[in-house]
Amino acid sequence: MAFSRVRKLDARSRGILFRKAVVMLCSLLAPLILLHLLAERCASPSPVRGSPRTKRLVSEWSAGSDPAGRAVAGGALARARAGGMVWHLPEESLAPPAPPHLVASPRFAGKVSPLGEGSQKLPQALIIGVKKGGTRALLEFLRVHPDIRAVGAEPHFFDRNYDYGLEWYRDLMPKTLEGQITMEKTPSYFVTREAPARISAMSRDTKLIVVVRDPVTRAISDYTQTLSKKPDIPSFESLTFKNRTTGLIDTSWSAIQIGIYAKHLDNWLQYFPMDQILFVSGERLISDPAGELGRVQDFLGLKRIITDKHFYFNQTKGFPCLKKAEGSSKPHCLGKTKGRTHPNIDPEVVQRLRDFYRPFNMKFYQMTGRFFGWDN
Repeated sequence: MAFSRVRKLDARSRGILFRKAVVMLCSLLAPLILLHLLAERCASPSPVRGSPRTKRLVSEWSAGSDPAGRAVAGGALARARAGGMVWHLPEESLAPPAPPHLVASPRFAGKVSPLGEGSQKLPQALIIGVKKGGTRALLEFLRVHPDIRAVGAEPHFFDRNYDYGLEWYRDLMPKTLEGQITMEKTPSYFVTREAPARISAMSRDTKLIVVVRDPVTRAISDYTQTLSKKPDIPSFESLTFKNRTTGLIDTSWSAIQIGIYAKHLDNWLQYFPMDQILFVSGERLISDPAGELGRVQDFLGLKRIITDKHFYFNQTKGFPCLKKAEGSSKPHCLGKTKGRTHPNIDPEVVQRLRDFYRPFNMKFYQMTGRFFGWDN
């Protein structure tokens, strides 16, 4: 009887011990199984998030190709894969290169932040005109400011290349940090009928800068530039008139048509309020560059950093130059194509043009609230 109870007790004890052993074993195996599942998850690459274009470019990089011409990217991605790391690359890092004719030269290229800093943004300010008004000088002067980053070459996006799309346009922009302004200049925008609506569609808050100059002097400068490229073109006098005898001005000639500023401004005011457009005097940009640059810096909401100390007057060229250009410790003047000597124009033709432009100038003064003094 006593022996039988011991056997039953031993069987019950063995059952309890067995159950404890099973629980203990399960508690040991569960973390191992979980670690195994996590290891498999990390070993398999996660899908690339983004647009079809992003996925295609990442696929090409993974295969060893480099469609954007960045030698570091493919190797870095391979090393990351080998280490069990997968990158979710932003769209900015996958931007295609700009066409060769739109790649800014090293001299005029905007500062690019170190890898991983800054981003490409659509411009918040544009220099939209006018041709032969002093837009290149203004852009070069503004590039001295540490909070301005600008494209050197003229993108011509809103007049010639609009079909490429805003992403293509953004890819042309230099990288900027928080608080910096992205800019570009294309003087033909001011006289392009479609440009105001297109820029407004990009951003209604875009700030617009127009450098204007005495329209008669501007027309002669425009002609001088064309003459340097095509020496066999007709004389300025013959191009100015539809009929020299009657004195009828040919407003279809672009050199004349650009200077009817009031007409072009009417088109812009359909899409932008006047307080978003700043008019810079091309004449004062020569006689008082610091003063005009002060107005531009105020307009852009920037600290007045560019002052008189940045300029010296070049007597040979007849206009101001920078004591120190952006990214350089040497003085910098605009190239040989700037400041060409104008041909002698018949004074009677010049006076006829002044008479033609006078009413348009007066309307322009009223629209802008600024007297430029071209009719004195």
